[in-house]
Amino acid sequence: MNKNKKEREFYSLDVGDSTFTVLKRYQNLRPIGSGAQGIVCSAYDQNLERNVAIKKLSRPFQNQTHAKRAYRELVLMKCVNHKNVTSYVNLFCSVRYLVMELMDANLCQVIQMELDHERLSYLLYQTLCGIKHLHAAGIIHRDLKPSNIVVKSDCTLKILDFGLARTAATGLLMTPYVVTRYYRAPEVILGMGYQANVDIWSVGCILAEMVRHKILFPGRDYIDQWNKVIEQLGTPTQDFLMKLNQSVRTYVENRPRYAGYSFEKLFPDVLFPADSDHNKLKASQARDLLSKMLVIDASKRISVDEALQHPYINVWYDPAEVEAPPPRILEKQLDEREHTVEEWKVLIYKEVSDWEEWTRNGVIRGQPPPLGAAVIDSPPQPTSSSSSSANDVSSMSTEPTDPSSDPTMTSETDSNLDSHTSLGALACCR
Repeated sequence: MNKNKKEREFYSLDVGDSTFTVLKRYQNLRPIGSGAQGIVCSAYDQNLERNVAIKKLSRPFQNQTHAKRAYRELVLMKCVNHKNVTSYVNLFCSVRYLVMELMDANLCQVIQMELDHERLSYLLYQTLCGIKHLHAAGIIHRDLKPSNIVVKSDCTLKILDFGLARTAATGLLMTPYVVTRYYRAPEVILGMGYQANVDIWSVGCILAEMVRHKILFPGRDYIDQWNKVIEQLGTPTQDFLMKLNQSVRTYVENRPRYAGYSFEKLFPDVLFPADSDHNKLKASQARDLLSKMLVIDASKRISVDEALQHPYINVWYDPAEVEAPPPRILEKQLDEREHTVEEWKVLIYKEVSDWEEWTRNGVIRGQPPPLGAAVIDSPPQPTSSSSSSANDVSSMSTEPTDPSSDPTMTSETDSNLDSHTSLGALACCR
């Protein structure tokens, strides 16, 4: 049998409650997690001779929202080329299966560990490097949370999930229902416009959770989320309140006023590891960084560039990592117009075709090939299917609405490396 033909053969097997149909090169499939949009398995890639993660999208073309998110994630993960941002190794079977590097755990598990300052600082540094890479291309992630950040036992880290990512320059209103509730910045909760440092608030919440070993602002709904923020950080100034639209401002002004707590009270020394002699990292530095990230008024919040220069972070500063060339995202790739499901399919299959050319010839659109990319096996041609229509998340009103309809309350494409995975102690940083 022709070797190339054999390499494109598929087989099916049951993995948990789902059936995976994958290329024969992928063996020893084992479930490691799941989310609302997909199931993730580990597998051994006989071609690359290493373990990979395979995500099966459960409903990529169920409606316009799912199709648009699948398109965004596909485009962005194809274009990024940074060690701290995950990218594809392979795509196949009508873009339903996405093959990525296998990691050992997500930050949900790391949060339960007692980490020293070196590991805390290094994990945060890598997260900021990945965000810097995205922001440099005008991309806001918009859904940073512990389950979307994965690590290996050697303390290396990658950012996942671009289904809600969006370019910063857009003429459309931005929905408040981005970022899973606990990690939403105030400007998102209050239906204000937002900029790139909306991601920095999320990182601050994640750092706080790593220090406290529990969620910082565990709101039950978007109203309670706002209350949790001001109870701890204090009611914002009148200058900030004047930036709100009238209905939101009236609600906020009618809430009880809170003085909030100092960051020394919120994050006392006892929560932190002992000060580091090696890199001179201290609890006071980590606390100062938290105080600059968790700022209600986004205009006064630290940027990713400023965070990377902070004393708690810049001990790891490497220009090759921080100043890596940004991905080239052509405007048409993140088209914000509305499409039918069938039109999204056409766009997605065009991207898959480009991916095949990219990984086969090395370069497409003047970009380097993605890290660790393998030559793609030709995907089957799309077949038409009926689907229901749904409003796209990116065109929702910026006015607060019923939180029960919030599409980010369930994980979209989290890594969800759950009890099937085990992570021992993280190795020493570089």
